[in-house]
Amino acid sequence: MSAARRSTRLVATSAVLLALLVAVVLSLGVGARVVAPGAVLEALLHGGDTPDAEVVRELRVPRTLLGLLVGAALAVAGTALQGITRNPIADPGVLGIAQGAAVGVVLAIAFAGAHTLSGYVWFGFGGAALASVAVYAVASGGRGGATPAKLALGGAAINALLVSVTTAVLTTRGSALEEFRFWQVGSVAGRGGAVVAQVWPFLLAGGVLVVAVARGLDALALGEDVAKGLGRRVALVRVVGGLGATVLTGAAVAAAGPIAFVGLAVPHIARAVTGADHRRLLPMATLLGPVVVLLSDVAGRLVFPPSEVPAGVMTALLGVPFLIVLVRRKAVPA
Repeated sequence: MSAARRSTRLVATSAVLLALLVAVVLSLGVGARVVAPGAVLEALLHGGDTPDAEVVRELRVPRTLLGLLVGAALAVAGTALQGITRNPIADPGVLGIAQGAAVGVVLAIAFAGAHTLSGYVWFGFGGAALASVAVYAVASGGRGGATPAKLALGGAAINALLVSVTTAVLTTRGSALEEFRFWQVGSVAGRGGAVVAQVWPFLLAGGVLVVAVARGLDALALGEDVAKGLGRRVALVRVVGGLGATVLTGAAVAAAGPIAFVGLAVPHIARAVTGADHRRLLPMATLLGPVVVLLSDVAGRLVFPPSEVPAGVMTALLGVPFLIVLVRRKAVPA
């Protein structure tokens, strides 16, 4: 690598780290009650029982931690799925994961008596995992195994089925609709420390699985035949990488709801900074994902104060222009 290229990457990484620090400070300090950075630091380091300290510790610290975890998880999952499917517009919804989580949550609310986030997060995670397994089972049948095209088609089919199940339950169980809507908008607000404690082990495990196949994803980007020629076990790379992405997305979506476009947009931004090497791409996505989620969450607090626009709505609003630019640049193959 040339010295100029190393210097450019160092500057870019430093800028992203600075942006992450700014996003964390804003997340802790900005809202219906604005807390100065000094008061935030005082609350974190020395406690205190002032109203500002209580707001920071009880409300904004869990919210910020969840934003960090969810942003990193969705970004890494999207990066892995784009590598596995060799599809530049793949995101965590491509394998039916998000919709599987939705089915798990709506069934938990309607039939299992779960009425809190900490109660139905497990159902959401289980639904996401089962949906991903179903998509892979459909795609792996027949000639050629689980090819990128078959994974995309299988994901579309399972997604359609799961949307029908969700709609059927909500139309027959009206009492579940209001609670489900609270989860469905996608937000890191109102999630306590218990939710963070429940999901972080899964996010760590999913991240380890994805990192373990980073070299395999690099080889797969050259084509399946080339990857096999380089000695990579393509099926194993897809299974391990897909499992890691499923765990990451399932836990993140179960905890915060479906936050759109992070898994689609962040890998492209990270790739523009670091190149296509997944050993650099994955860490950069891990840093950029939380920046996008936290800044979207902060922006949502400022649009219609004292009301808030959920982070999932803001990321969608920001993601649509990005997708339009991606299409206009013809980054998506015909």
